[in-house]
Amino acid sequence: MDDRELGHLRRCVALAREALEAGDEPFGSVLVTRDGTALAEDRNRVAGGDGTRHPEFELARWAAANMTAAERAGATVYTSGEHCPMCAAAHGWVGLGRIVYVVSSAQLVGWLEEWGVPAAPVRPLPVGQVAPGVVVEGPVPELVEEVRALHRRLHDGGRADGA
Repeated sequence: MDDRELGHLRRCVALAREALEAGDEPFGSVLVTRDGTALAEDRNRVAGGDGTRHPEFELARWAAANMTAAERAGATVYTSGEHCPMCAAAHGWVGLGRIVYVVSSAQLVGWLEEWGVPAAPVRPLPVGQVAPGVVVEGPVPELVEEVRALHRRLHDGGRADGA
């Protein structure tokens, strides 16, 4: 993990924070070319009632509409949290390259269980079980606690102190 990649992941965390501040769940993602150029980014937008408005899903759709198959295959999606099964499937179907995430689904599920948050309506599966051909890297320890704090704030009613 070099400084450029950490920079993309830090942007994902900033987007996750932006989502939280907008009343949404804290997830953010950036789509990056093989040469390291950020092409598109998004944050979670499920608070409006559409549970499919995940940033990874939106980026997969954007990539399918705006990139060649070869460009998609060479791209990386950086994200604050490992793709859910829906997003992993979209990633695989459009032929995007690797995924680099800060926090794994297993980590997030563990935190939510610890905090007494009800389970999500879709089983959390590792990306490799949904899209086995996708190269996946993560978690990224340098940023895990920052993402954990965002999720804690969400489940504490937005309070920053976590008390």
